[in-house]
Amino acid sequence: MPKSLADGHMKLTLLTTKPVDEEAPTAAELNAGIDASCAILASDFTWTAADSDKIAEAALCDTLNVNALGRDNFTAGMTLFRYFDDTTKNADATEDAAFAATKTKGTELWGYLRVTGKEATEDWATDDEIELGLKVLTDNPQRPSNGGGYVKTRIPLEPQAGWPQIAVGAGA
Repeated sequence: MPKSLADGHMKLTLLTTKPVDEEAPTAAELNAGIDASCAILASDFTWTAADSDKIAEAALCDTLNVNALGRDNFTAGMTLFRYFDDTTKNADATEDAAFAATKTKGTELWGYLRVTGKEATEDWATDDEIELGLKVLTDNPQRPSNGGGYVKTRIPLEPQAGWPQIAVGAGA
């Protein structure tokens, strides 16, 4: 089996409504969501598990620190390219959907990341691997420190729940 470069193979879909099964969203639910893959700056995209909390559980006879793994931790954030209508120069309702969904502090979203041999532009299908699904709250948008390049906005995210290494469900 060949290896696959990550470039162009990361698909992130945002859902503004809770899927029926957060741990196995259907292809229909995901394909109806916001495909943010082409709206996200790759260089600072963060959507991953972090080290779990550690609980000291050494016995009297242990000669080193022995830790049990506690609560899961996840980290997430993204910089979104902004898209504007050629005529009005205001936000384009379709192309700027990822920003529109994330711009208000406290917005609850569900996001699902696929990183496989499939291209990011390919639709979701039943049994596709989902590297990580997260339920997140949005924080206030931040202007990037450098004003150069394309117009873009950083969106800090606060994970509320996570589901690593799941799959797209078959649905009803």
